[in-house]
Amino acid sequence: MTKINNNIHEASFRDPSGYMFHDAATLRRVINPIYFPQYNKLKESGFFRTLIDKGLLISHEETEVSEDKIIITPEEIPFVTNPYEWSFEQFKHAALHTLKIQKYALSKGFILKDASAYNVTFHKGKPIFIDTLSFDFYEKDTPWRAYKQFITHFFGPLVLAKYHGTEVFKMLQTHIDGVPVKLIASLLPGKSKLSSTLYTNIHLLAKMESKHSEDYKAETKVARLSKKAQNNILESLFDYIKRLDLKEASEWGDYYDKTNYEDAAFIAKKEFVSSWVATLKPERLIDVGGNDGTFARTVLEKVPHVIVTDIDSNAVGYNYQQVQKNKELNMLPFVCDVLQPAPGVGFNNTERTSLIERLKEYTPDVTMALALIHHITLSGNVPFEKSAEFFAKFSKYLIIEFPTRKDSWVESLLVRKREFINHFDFYNESDFEAGYLNYFEVEKKELITGTKRILYLLKRKNNGG
Repeated sequence: MTKINNNIHEASFRDPSGYMFHDAATLRRVINPIYFPQYNKLKESGFFRTLIDKGLLISHEETEVSEDKIIITPEEIPFVTNPYEWSFEQFKHAALHTLKIQKYALSKGFILKDASAYNVTFHKGKPIFIDTLSFDFYEKDTPWRAYKQFITHFFGPLVLAKYHGTEVFKMLQTHIDGVPVKLIASLLPGKSKLSSTLYTNIHLLAKMESKHSEDYKAETKVARLSKKAQNNILESLFDYIKRLDLKEASEWGDYYDKTNYEDAAFIAKKEFVSSWVATLKPERLIDVGGNDGTFARTVLEKVPHVIVTDIDSNAVGYNYQQVQKNKELNMLPFVCDVLQPAPGVGFNNTERTSLIERLKEYTPDVTMALALIHHITLSGNVPFEKSAEFFAKFSKYLIIEFPTRKDSWVESLLVRKREFINHFDFYNESDFEAGYLNYFEVEKKELITGTKRILYLLKRKNNGG
């Protein structure tokens, strides 16, 4: 048997009930004896089976059973996204998903002991709960112990996003144990106190928390709450979150209406992309800066798993809605700023893995970067060799579009450089190729007819540069 302790997954070491570990390429979960009573009851009662059948909990198989441990093997999830990489709709659905599970658990004599946003990710087009050991027995008339965690991980960030936009989700990078209630309350407008739901679940909670009195602490330990009252709270939160919307504006809606492509050029670009991907026959593909997934959809039927990222949360949200509407189970949208990819966070900066490390593990056969390099280079001031190094870290093949200096969008970006415009004389076809040839070889190169743009198919060198 593999030496389990040497392969513990960094995200699971805090849980006394068990932990995840890597068995070669397979991720498994060890259940410790302290959790045997709960696990066996959850299994024997059919609780797990019902949640799995309803698509609420990740499925698993028992791999090994002994007196000192039970090992289960969960269904593989190709790529795990974190809460700070979700669109508003994704975050909202993850919150509702968590409440559904708690409500069902309560009806069967159990509770969710953890309501961390990190216990949810997206798989096959929808949210899925991934922590099989997050359940415990319900004790009569006791409050939901994970209530505050739900507020700080889900409800608070969603309400803040309503008023301040989805950038607030990035707060969970620095607050992986949840955004403090006092901070949430301080960032909400005064009028939010007029809402009974917001006042009770945020402002009053922050006020009570700020007392820090021993009397309050003692009171919370013996607080009593009927099952009916708890259900009322769950329904109130569910209804409020379900009605939440976002007022944030972005450019995604008319992005392709404003493009400098003629229809024929747009079609030609799609045909190049589709034909090159078909030839490569990838198992996994990522479209970086893929907006609403328009070009990724041209290859969706050819690739078992496709990731589409964009910096625009609304574009990602729209893409996510299309994924659900069209039942595109093999497409995963999430928010990513290429100029600032998500870092490793938590204890030792390893509890939540950085985006680049996750992409290395994902090992996409093909990466697409269309209409992106001019933004990275001219808006982000990133030299070609540096962006090539970024893509080479996880890309075997790279389909990248290079808008030349005569492209209208490039001209617009260069004009904004004002007195520094001469610094960007290196933005040209030959310097682009020189920078990328440090890490890649050119397999194909085509001018997109009717445009001032060139499409490249690059293959990573064996030495990675």
